[in-house]
Amino acid sequence: MPPLPTLSGKEVVRIFERFGWQVARQSGSHIIMISDESIATLSVPDHKEVAKGTLRSLIRASGLTVTEFIEKR
Repeated sequence: MPPLPTLSGKEVVRIFERFGWQVARQSGSHIIMISDESIATLSVPDHKEVAKGTLRSLIRASGLTVTEFIEKR
């Protein structure tokens, strides 16, 4: 499994948008994303650095693999 890069919340949002996720709203310091293809929602923290465990959890919830996510970066 490739190592996860250190990304900001805005960078994570941009990568998920490439996979068809859309920003639904922002609630405080979290950006809520939705997708037509999934019933799940992603809550991306709008921080300077997203923790690696949090990023891995978001990738898993979106139905992607870490490799797919990194390739779209």
